[in-house]
Amino acid sequence: MCPFIIRPLLFSLDPETAHHAVLNSLQAAHALGLTPLFAKRPAGNPRTVMGLTFPNPVGLAAGLDKNGEYIDALAALGFGFIEVGTVTPRPQPGNPKPRLFRLPGANAIINRMGFNNHGVDALVENVKRAQYRGILGINIGKNADTPMERAADDYLTGLRKVYTHASYVAINISSPNTKNLRQLQGGDELDALLAQLKAEQQDLAELHGKYVPLAVKIAPDLDKEQIQQIAALLMRHRIDGVIATNTTLSREGVEHLPQHKEAGGLSGAPVRDKSTAVIRELAAALQNTLPIIGVGGILGGADALEKIQAGAALVQVYSGLIYRGTKLVAECAEAIRQAG
Repeated sequence: MCPFIIRPLLFSLDPETAHHAVLNSLQAAHALGLTPLFAKRPAGNPRTVMGLTFPNPVGLAAGLDKNGEYIDALAALGFGFIEVGTVTPRPQPGNPKPRLFRLPGANAIINRMGFNNHGVDALVENVKRAQYRGILGINIGKNADTPMERAADDYLTGLRKVYTHASYVAINISSPNTKNLRQLQGGDELDALLAQLKAEQQDLAELHGKYVPLAVKIAPDLDKEQIQQIAALLMRHRIDGVIATNTTLSREGVEHLPQHKEAGGLSGAPVRDKSTAVIRELAAALQNTLPIIGVGGILGGADALEKIQAGAALVQVYSGLIYRGTKLVAECAEAIRQAG
């Protein structure tokens, strides 16, 4: 991603240190007007999804810019949309370091970041300062020390605070790095949470005269029955979209690598097939009633197109950027455009 630091040097750094070095270099390059030298803007291929018009179907997944500090620099890379966060109501440091691990032998990453962020108020201020006027998703979660029985309170707080600043709001109930968070994907818990979020969305739409879609982000570690149950609840509560998928707890395909025993969510190439399988099952269950944003293991144009063909309306990338660089955005967008 970085025009100034070559990959071998980056990979010699601690992954979290390298992450910040890349983003700061990208910010500097953008300020100097140098982004076009290393990032090709994709040809237009607009898609209307969730009532929003996306200039192209390739977006940035949440997690890269947790606090919304680099929105303008990232927008210059040609994304059709950007998702920032995950953000929580109160600032929190996340899990102890080290908490981010590269697995170059598998084009993969393991992270146990734990929703480290500066809090929703800081993110909103950063969004206000950004000049970007494209599609911006804001991904919200719960604080680690909020009891599970009060999780909905955190999501409602986040929704209220970001509502007028977001094109859509993503509800992250699938990170494996906040204790028990994935319980919220269960039938009764999800039913209750979606009911409260939908009611709040309707109240906020009336208050602000603006309808902001809600998309729920789910895990790849779901069986067919769980996927069908989630799909039924998304339809029942008239949720606007679903993001499939988050990182996986599986270590299939990386068992031979020394880092595979690190705790956390696995992303990158090894999650591609699991994510695509969830998308395909979701698409069958949803029957085009709400759109799917496909994410997980996209390292090239063929991977992005596979997600679209499985039933996704849009795709997002993150880990693939670490291994492929900024050219991945245009490559994915072009593959989808050429396929029609």
